[in-house]
Order: sequence, then C-alpha cells, then structure tokens
Amino acid sequence: MLQAAVFDMDGLLVDSEPFWQQAQVETFQNLGVQIKQEDTLETTGLRVDKVVELWFSRQPWQGPSCEEVTAALVTRVEELVAEHKPMMPGVLETLAHCKALNLKLAVASSSPMRLITTTLKALSLENTFEVVVSAEHLRFGKPHPEVYINAADALGVAPEYCVAFEDSLNGVLAAKAARMKGIAVPEHVVADDPRWAIADSKLSSLHEVNQQLFTML
Repeated sequence: MLQAAVFDMDGLLVDSEPFWQQAQVETFQNLGVQIKQEDTLETTGLRVDKVVELWFSRQPWQGPSCEEVTAALVTRVEELVAEHKPMMPGVLETLAHCKALNLKLAVASSSPMRLITTTLKALSLENTFEVVVSAEHLRFGKPHPEVYINAADALGVAPEYCVAFEDSLNGVLAAKAARMKGIAVPEHVVADDPRWAIADSKLSSLHEVNQQLFTML
C-alpha cells in the first residue's frame, strides 16, 4: 500500500525546462559551443554540472571553468522561474489527491538546493512537502537512484511503498532503480519514446491523476 509520493521538480512541478533550454543555448553559444534548442533534450533530467561537463568534453571552451558556467546557468534559471512562476498544469490537484490518501510528500530533484528553494517559494509550495532533497552534492545524480532512496529514508518510508512522479526518462530510471513505483509525465515531444515502458503509468498531464490511478499501482 502506498505511503508516500515523491516528486521531481523541473518539468514536473514547474515548467522550467524551456528556461533550462534557453539558459543552456544562451550560455553555451556565448562560449562558442555549437548547440541548438533541440540538442538540450538529450540531457533532460541530468544534473546541471553533468550537462556542463558533457558539453565541455565535446566542445571545450576557453575562459570560465565548468563550475562557473554551472553557477551561471543556475542563476539564469532562478531569475526566469522567479519572474514567470510557471507551475505545471494539474500540480495542485495532484497534491490534493495525495493528501486525501494521507500520503507523505517529498521533492527529489537533480537541481541545486538553492534553485529548489527559489522554485518552491515562487510557486507558493514551500510549506507543502515534508522532505526536500537534492542530488547536488551526491556522487551520482539521476539516473542513479540515490536521491530517491534518500527521500524515502528521510520520510521514514520504504521505497517500495513510494510512488515517484517524473517527466524525464533519467528520473523514471532512478525511481525504478530505487524500487519505487514510477509515473511518467513526459514532454510531448519525447512522449513516444518506447523506453517509457519502464514506468508503471504514463500520463500526458498531471490532470490525469485521480484516485483510481493510485489504486492501480
């Protein structure tokens, strides 16, 4: 029986993926990296420092370090989220369903904690989750399951009694590797990827979440 729901943040609670894409294209192009918006889809769900390291390995630049570029990307996304406050459709309804089932709530994100804090405050969700964990300082980010295992431990719930909501394949892989149930809500441009079959359920929007969905897990 489910006891907890664990939520990814970027692209799931907040429509920040366009901001990450914008920030990457702006920042990397300024460094001379040949990158287009569609190229950013490849790294959806990866920790931002790993994204920077990937592009540096492919097209090394002169000047700022990877750490400095990472910080610049996070700052730019923080600015955009704080300005636009783009909550994803169906978030509040989904949280209400979880609360009706007395599920404990957590956020498990690859983003730095400062961005998580900024985002939850921008969406007026800062007091909603009992546990908020980041993969920022972990040895491995998603698709490694550690951030999800940490969230379950902090909630005091065994992972097999948790359901994870994710928009990225890397996130679903992490949740399933942690032995959680996984609900995928992918961006429409990647929704037909056959690898989503690993999820216990795939939705087109959080608006599709209902009580019956939870009973099927």
